[in-house]
Amino acid sequence: MTDLETVSRLTAAGVGRALHAGEACPVALTEYLLAKAEGDVAPHAFIAVTRERALAQARAAKARIAAGRPASALDGVPIALKDLIDLEGEITTAGSDLYRDAPPARADAPVAAALDRAGMVFVGKTNLTEFAFSGLGLNPHYGTPHNPHDRTTSRAPGGSSSGSAVAVAAGIVPCAIGTDTGGSVRVPSAFNGLTGYKSSEGRIDKRGVTTLSATLDTLGPLARSVEDCVLLDAAMRGVAASGVVRRDAADLHAFVPETYVLDDLEEAVAADFERSLEALTAAGARIERGPCPIFAEIVAITAEHGGLSAAESYADYRALLEGPEVGRIDRRVVARMMPGRTMSAQSLLTIQRARARLRGELARLLDGRTMLMPTTPNVAPEIAPMEADNAEFGRVNLRSLRNTLMGNFLNTPGVALPMGTDANGMPTGILLSGDAGTDDAVLGFACGVERVLAEA
Repeated sequence: MTDLETVSRLTAAGVGRALHAGEACPVALTEYLLAKAEGDVAPHAFIAVTRERALAQARAAKARIAAGRPASALDGVPIALKDLIDLEGEITTAGSDLYRDAPPARADAPVAAALDRAGMVFVGKTNLTEFAFSGLGLNPHYGTPHNPHDRTTSRAPGGSSSGSAVAVAAGIVPCAIGTDTGGSVRVPSAFNGLTGYKSSEGRIDKRGVTTLSATLDTLGPLARSVEDCVLLDAAMRGVAASGVVRRDAADLHAFVPETYVLDDLEEAVAADFERSLEALTAAGARIERGPCPIFAEIVAITAEHGGLSAAESYADYRALLEGPEVGRIDRRVVARMMPGRTMSAQSLLTIQRARARLRGELARLLDGRTMLMPTTPNVAPEIAPMEADNAEFGRVNLRSLRNTLMGNFLNTPGVALPMGTDANGMPTGILLSGDAGTDDAVLGFACGVERVLAEA
């Protein structure tokens, strides 16, 4: 038998292979990781630990594996779910103090039910920015999980899927599920040296998931490899086999947009990005650079008209925002939602029409190419300055989300991959994106890029 700590540090796919080969017991591994989740390995990463359900799922997985009938390649693999996702019998807090004592969910969200059918083991529900509205992951109600890559200075975990990222990076679970409305899977993946996948709108069922923006919300995994993301994507959709075909970097034809997303990069991010492009080119990839006026237009539209997430979140949470308990909501979340109060119908229509038009323009610009850019222009920032100054929080939050927001506006699927670290050991990330609906192709090329970057 392989020791449990070694197994717990494998990729999700690797854990599945170890369990199915009899190198570890699903029940013993689950008990080991539950102790981590309930301990002080990563404070504030979990809002709830679902011990009883996890052990029941692990026992069922053990029986299936022993009988030679695993439910999937991920049968018995532990996972955590962002606390926006309904689990039967558990409260869905959405990271808010207002929902701390809400009635438990009556049923699993479809995505959770699909993961359950794949045999996965639900260790718990993870922390997040309140109502999922921030790219930094701070939460005044349930505490902020600190980035495990810096043990001396408290740094942001990335948001809004903060607990999901930290639970994986700290070795509590090999994978977790998050949501992405403006970067909430890709940013925490970049900050924590993980692989995160943002799906195209409509690919994964989001019923039973607390809404931030009904239009922009998507679901996706945070994991340790592209293979993990491919397997989890299939499991989340409830399909028996993935349609993803692994592609070599030599087959990659990529476009690097030089507008906006390369501005004001931290030195390590810029250096790691150029080194990554050089490695991919050496491996045979064709990489072209050029302007992307689409991005400039998105910036201008947002500056003049606002954002869909503010409009839709204000509409959904209006009763709370205008009610007597607004003071119980994180002030930074309130500040981001309230602009939706004054957004005009003209502005909303302008944004919606621009999205449709610019998605078509992006498809013509890319012409089948994959897009490459840094996931974030910065590494995980220190928490203290942002807690002390709302203006600093706003500045750093918008900067951290700057590149990923483009993908939500344009409905591009994206895979965030680790590409290096700065002088302090903080991770940097590279983002592969494609046209709306090209998820399989993006995941396939991410396999080849991952291989090259691992050897660079």
